[in-house]
Amino acid sequence: MKIPEEIMEILEAFDLVESLRDAGELAGCSHNTVSRYVQLREEGKLSAEPARRVQLIDPYLDKLEEWMEASKGKLRADRAHKKLEALGFYGSPRTTRRAVAAARRNWSKGNRRLYRPWIPEPGMWFQWDFGDGPTIEGRPTWLFCAWLSWSRFRVVLPIWDKTLPTVIACIDTTLRRFGGVPTYSLTDNEKTVTTDIVARIPIRHPEIVAAGAHYGLTIHTCVVADPESKGGSEATVRIAAADLVPTEANLLEEYPNFAALEGACEQWCDETNTEEHRSTRRTPADMLAEERHRLHRLPDLPYTAAFGVVRRVGDTTPVVSFESGSYSVPHEFRGEPVWVREHGDRVVFVHVGGHGPVEVARHERATPGNPSYVDEHFGPTPEGPLNRTARPRTEADAAFLALGDGARLWLSEAGATGVRRVRAKMADAVALAAIMGASTVDRALGEAAVLGRFAEGDVASIASFQAGAARGPRATASEDHSLQPGTSVWEGFGQ
Repeated sequence: MKIPEEIMEILEAFDLVESLRDAGELAGCSHNTVSRYVQLREEGKLSAEPARRVQLIDPYLDKLEEWMEASKGKLRADRAHKKLEALGFYGSPRTTRRAVAAARRNWSKGNRRLYRPWIPEPGMWFQWDFGDGPTIEGRPTWLFCAWLSWSRFRVVLPIWDKTLPTVIACIDTTLRRFGGVPTYSLTDNEKTVTTDIVARIPIRHPEIVAAGAHYGLTIHTCVVADPESKGGSEATVRIAAADLVPTEANLLEEYPNFAALEGACEQWCDETNTEEHRSTRRTPADMLAEERHRLHRLPDLPYTAAFGVVRRVGDTTPVVSFESGSYSVPHEFRGEPVWVREHGDRVVFVHVGGHGPVEVARHERATPGNPSYVDEHFGPTPEGPLNRTARPRTEADAAFLALGDGARLWLSEAGATGVRRVRAKMADAVALAAIMGASTVDRALGEAAVLGRFAEGDVASIASFQAGAARGPRATASEDHSLQPGTSVWEGFGQ
């Protein structure tokens, strides 16, 4: 086989001497070679490729093409060689491999999918998809990966599940990071988006359609088993998983908790969106600022399903059941519907009222038999066996309890101690208050309750003592003098 330069030298030599043998001597080849290239030039078929020779496998090429078509281009050379040997072919496996490779190239040319370059318009499309996230505390996570097509702005959110409330919450968060709503969105045929496919026509989930109408977003799905139709989000999933999921290749450490994964995703988005993109030679953040002028206005309030599933608070007990767990909410929302969803390791409760959604409670995940209650959610402690409030039922009761908190404490302790003639002692205290004053007697009653003195005259004795102490210090014996008689009279005893 001659290279193009050698062929040109042969033809130049022939044009110079116009003799096949002389040209062959000048070019260093036989006159037959010169004759062949001159003839090819005259016929307009001059080429550097060698002429194809007849091979042993030529009679079987049609059968190879038949097998290649039946296998959709997946025919293996070793299997083809065994089948050809059964048909009488006695060539080498190398010849078969070359023939199978040529047949596969020919089949691919006729069946290869063609792509038309997609030029996205500003404010028209965004795509989203899910990727496998890292395992945290033995529980798998997923990565919600979104991509705004024109500006190449990416959003990655870690999630625990792919339920409908979580998907809508991710869409709401993504749109708010975009700062507006594009016209269309594209995703896979998840059950949260497509409930069924009839005659290749996807049947949308009514809740996702309602959510799209809330945001002014038309949701489309790609053809089944055709990820190439949403290559932007597929690339986002591939890049995010390579950078965020710990593997031996990236040397990342395991995430201690879900909050650490959230922080890593936010940092990844900031770094990715501020780096120059290879295709546009601009940063996605700068292009997003320009594309926001073409996005639709974002609703002030999220779609309610983004807050989770709805639960009704009990009328008498402000408790909500969710995922086999029991949680308390403020008692002001008794009988009201609340929205419940999981966020990381917490369960979040949201109430949607006239002033919009408000988070009313946030609990750690509860387990069956171990509810998560907050005492403040139940309001003032109701009366019960361990907490009773004295309320007057007669005029005598009212007169005694009017003395103050000491009287209430005395009555409570007297009842628990089993004091006799309680009503008579209450009447004595009221009579004593008319003489010594209500505050003095109330203080004495409180002191008596603390000391456990409930006998007759104890309250009056305590009140008198406290009144004397209030007038001034009492006279007491000095340490320097004693009333004990001396023993000087015994000095001469026995002498």
